[in-house]
Amino acid sequence: MSVALVTGSGGLIGSEAVRHFAGLGLDVVGIDNDMRRYFFGEDGSTSWSLERLGRDLGSSYTHYPVDIRDRDGLEQVFKKYGSDIAVVIHSAAQPSHDWAAKEPYTDFDVNAGGTLNILENTRRHAIDAPFIHCSTNKVYGDRPNSLPLVELETRYELPEDHRWYQGITEEMSIDHSLHSVFGASKVAADVMVQEYGRYFDMKTACFRGGTLTGPAHSAAELHGFLAYLMRCVMEGRTYNLFGYKGKMVRDAIHSHDVLTAFEAFFRAPRSAEVYNLGGGRYSNTSHIEAFAVAQEITGREAQINYVEQNRTGDHQWYVSSMARFEEQYPEWKITYDVPMILREIYEANVDKWVPQS
Repeated sequence: MSVALVTGSGGLIGSEAVRHFAGLGLDVVGIDNDMRRYFFGEDGSTSWSLERLGRDLGSSYTHYPVDIRDRDGLEQVFKKYGSDIAVVIHSAAQPSHDWAAKEPYTDFDVNAGGTLNILENTRRHAIDAPFIHCSTNKVYGDRPNSLPLVELETRYELPEDHRWYQGITEEMSIDHSLHSVFGASKVAADVMVQEYGRYFDMKTACFRGGTLTGPAHSAAELHGFLAYLMRCVMEGRTYNLFGYKGKMVRDAIHSHDVLTAFEAFFRAPRSAEVYNLGGGRYSNTSHIEAFAVAQEITGREAQINYVEQNRTGDHQWYVSSMARFEEQYPEWKITYDVPMILREIYEANVDKWVPQS
């Protein structure tokens, strides 16, 4: 038996990982206690996703509602499957800047402590399994905001002759910048994943994600940019737009493309790797541009409440360079751009998010 163990299995990347690795013929073990409901309320709950996984995958998916802070509970799961675990995909996290500032203990215990718990159990019970960690571009703090940005009509942009015009590389420093409490806890997790790769010679990778998105996102205001934006337009909700004139730029990568990258690493793992992960120049958007696409797809007008103050530590412009990953895994290709992503989110949710007349 070959087992893929997925934490945060009801979330956007976790649920995609469950389906993807089940599709490769592995038995999948999911760990998720729907703490996202605690973070973000009913909008953020993953219960619907977990129910769908059980229904769609049947006996190829086994679920454990274990909190990743629960070391004893985790050890029982890891002991049960042991060396049958062929890969660990760690996507469980507290993902919001704003929420982290309200409960720093919880944020750090989940993001840093929880990651250590998964790493140590992997080392003890499945040391040969590649360990894939969902990190974040927020490990760079607000350093991207020091770039010499130019204001255009619908977005901020880098000059074309800048070394990072094609995307920010892993060479950007994580030091001497404002990270937010969330960013700091994710730095701790990121560095620990690297350390287990180097110190214990494990096959580990930190994927520093930009905007990871797709129709499986449990979209909430504090997390889930494109899915929440589309939901607001479809439902007629007011979207609170925080700062930067709505011209802040994000690169967006569909969860399918994330998982094909994870699969490439799984098939040819390396030790203590770090990769930026995003849509790059192929798939990026400002808020203004994303609203225009969403309005065109839905035929509905967006309701926007502009708030002058940007969120603390929020990136004004961030586009990922995938050059390092693409050099090592040249067979990987991105397949979704922003309009395709927004259309798929719309089509997947039209029955529940569009008011019935």
